[in-house]
Amino acid sequence: MIIGNGLLANALRNYDRDNILCFASGVSNSLEENPSEFERELTLLKTNVEKYPDKKLVYFSTCSIYDPTKTNSPYVIHKLNIENFIVKNCTDFVIFRVGNAVGKGGNPNTLINFLKNAIVSETPFTLHSNAGRILIGIHDIALFADRYLNSLTNEIVNLAFPYQYSLSEILSQLEKHLDKNAVYENTDEGSFYTIEFSPLTKEFFTGISSENYLKKLYSAYL
Repeated sequence: MIIGNGLLANALRNYDRDNILCFASGVSNSLEENPSEFERELTLLKTNVEKYPDKKLVYFSTCSIYDPTKTNSPYVIHKLNIENFIVKNCTDFVIFRVGNAVGKGGNPNTLINFLKNAIVSETPFTLHSNAGRILIGIHDIALFADRYLNSLTNEIVNLAFPYQYSLSEILSQLEKHLDKNAVYENTDEGSFYTIEFSPLTKEFFTGISSENYLKKLYSAYL
C-alpha cells in the first residue's frame, strides 16, 4: 500500500505490496516552516499506523539530519520527531534517510530543479562553495526499497549514491548537460558532513562512478 501522490509515491507503485505500508506523503519542501504542515504529516502517519498495525511501515526521512548547518531547521527537527514516533510505536519498520532526490518535475525547491530553473531562466543565484550534497534518483529509491526490504527490519538506512558532491561539481556537470552557463557568485559558506552508508547501499551502486551517476540523473530526469 502506497500513501501519497507525488513523484516518489508514483515510482513506488510499480513495486506495491499488500503487506507493506509505504508512507510517501510527507512534507516535501525542506525550507518549510509552517507547523500545520508538519502536524498534517504526523496526523496522517498516526492514522495509517493505527489502521494497518500488521503492515511493515516504510518511511522516508532525510540525510539532512547529518548536516551541521541544518541542525535547527524546523524540517530536520520534524523528521527526527517522526522517526522517534515510528521507533516507539511500530513493531516492524524501515526508515530510509534519503539524500537530495532527483526526479522529473515535482517540487521546484529541490536542489537540482532550483539550479536547472536558474540556469534556464538566467536568474542569478549564490552558490555555497563549501557545501556538500548527496543525490539519488527517485526510481533508484523505489528499486532499492523493492530489492532489500525483505532484508531489513526495524532499521534506519542512509539511502543515496555513496559520494558527497560539492555544489561546484553538481553545477558544472549541469551546465554541460544544459549547454548553458549559470549566472552566479560564490560565497564561502556550507559544509561537508559525515555520513555512513550500509553495505547494501554500496552494493546497490557498485560499478558506477560519481561522474557517471550525475550524467545518469541528468539524462533521465532533466
